[in-house]
Amino acid sequence: MNQPAAASGAALALDPATDAEVIAEVLAGASARFEVLLRRYNQRLFRVARSVLHDDAEAEDALQQAYVVAFTRLSQLDNPESFRGWMTRITVREALRLRGSRPTLSLVEPSSGLDEPTAAPDPEGGALRSELRALLENAIDTLPEAYRTVVVMRDVQELSTRETADALDVTEEAVRVRLHRARRALRQRLEERTDVALGDVFAFAGARCDRISKTVLAIVEAIGG
Repeated sequence: MNQPAAASGAALALDPATDAEVIAEVLAGASARFEVLLRRYNQRLFRVARSVLHDDAEAEDALQQAYVVAFTRLSQLDNPESFRGWMTRITVREALRLRGSRPTLSLVEPSSGLDEPTAAPDPEGGALRSELRALLENAIDTLPEAYRTVVVMRDVQELSTRETADALDVTEEAVRVRLHRARRALRQRLEERTDVALGDVFAFAGARCDRISKTVLAIVEAIGG
């Protein structure tokens, strides 16, 4: 019984196996199980790559390459439970490599921040909600890279301060300072109109998620032999 790709992808994202269990299966020869990790982390990592590259297509390219790098080095991961942080670091490095920059993020002082927005599930406000989500995405895009990357990792993806610092190779204090300044900058840009959930921005699902999963899996199967 063939399931639609989207349903299959959703089921894989909800697979009850832990990252460590999936990695053990992959290392034992079940390379197709790598798709569980793809589906589980596609959106999170796409957002991270996009925060560096500022471009959807380039973010997809960086994410695809990051997955290939991760698959070829999976046996080198000492603690499989740390896969999420490890994969985030690889994604950041691949995004920076694609962009042709060194993995250092300059601090530029913007003048503002962001109160945590709350979702307003009003069925009649769908159009307005979409407009505000677009407004928020555009506002994030205008931030200096140092702040844009941190706000995506911390507020959009809800990574911890430690995970963010490790991924960017900076101190936790630097993450806290950048996040504070990014939120302040966003507040000014949005003029208190950000009643849209940060979790909705830079979505990575449906056809886009299926496309990159299929491409990476083809490469993984070729490598896994």
